[in-house]
Amino acid sequence: MASEITLFVNPTAGRGRGARAAQPAASALRDAGFSVRTVLGEDAGDALRRAREAVAGGTGALIAVGGDGMVSLALQAVAGTATPLGVVAVGTGNDFARALGLPVRDPAAAGRLAAEVLTAGTARGIDLGRVGGRWFGSVLASGFDSRVNDRGNRMRRVAGRFTYDLAILAELAAFRPIPYRVRLDGGPVREIEATLIAVGNGSTYGGGMRICADAVMDDGLFDVTVVGDCSRTTLLRVFPRVYRGTHLGHPKVTVHRVASIELAAVDVTAYADGEPLGALPLTATCVPDAVRVLAP
Repeated sequence: MASEITLFVNPTAGRGRGARAAQPAASALRDAGFSVRTVLGEDAGDALRRAREAVAGGTGALIAVGGDGMVSLALQAVAGTATPLGVVAVGTGNDFARALGLPVRDPAAAGRLAAEVLTAGTARGIDLGRVGGRWFGSVLASGFDSRVNDRGNRMRRVAGRFTYDLAILAELAAFRPIPYRVRLDGGPVREIEATLIAVGNGSTYGGGMRICADAVMDDGLFDVTVVGDCSRTTLLRVFPRVYRGTHLGHPKVTVHRVASIELAAVDVTAYADGEPLGALPLTATCVPDAVRVLAP
C-alpha cells in the first residue's frame, strides 16, 4: 500500500466548499497514517496534467475534492490504471458519490471512509462509459435535457440562481421531438423521434434526478432511457417523476440494457457527468472494471 495520497481539489466547488473541505479530509487521512499532498490547477487542463503526473508517479490514490465536474476530471487521470479513486463530495450535484453510497458534504467522514478502504485494501472495481478518449461515470445526456444545459450556460451571467428554471421554460416554449438515429450493440439502425436519450452507467444526474433509476455501476451494461415523442403537456407531467424514478413506468419511456450505443441527431450536444462532451454523432461503450473506487 503506497502511503502518499493525492487530494485533487477544486477550490471553487460548491461556492467555495471545495477549498474548505480539503483540510478535514486531509486531516482524517493523516490521522490514519497517510501522507497527503494537494494538487490544484490554474485551469482544468493544468489540473488534469498535474493529476496525471501524480498517478504516473505512483500515488496511492487520487481523491477528488469537489463536485461531479472534478470527479469527471479525475476519471480521465485514473481510468484504466491501478490507482484508486476517492471522492470528497462537496459540489452541487454529487451524483457519482451518491451512486456509490459515499458521504455527501461531510468531508471528514469521506476522508475517514477513504482511509478505511485503503487500509483494508478493499477498493472495488466499477464500470465506466467511454466516448472516444473521454470517460464518464454517471450519465450521458442528449436531447431536451442537454439543450436546457446549453441554454443555461448561455444565460448564466444574466439569470443567476434561476438560470436552470428559466432555461427549462425557454426550451419548453421551443420544444419539438428530436429525430434520432440509434444503434444498440451493433444491431440495426433505428430511426426514432424522442424527447431525450440518456445513457446511464450510474442512475442519476442533475443532483438526484433518477433518469436511469435501475442502472448498476458494475454490471458491464448501460441503462439507456428513451423518453419518446412527448407533447409539451406530457413532458410536463412526466419530467417531475424523474426525481423518484417512477417515470420509467410511463408508456412513452423505454429502457434498454446494452454494452454500446451509437447516437446521431442534428444540433444536439451531449453532456457526460454534467460536462459538455460534444455534438452528436457519438458512440458510447461501457468498459467493465475500468476504475477502482474507495467506496463501501
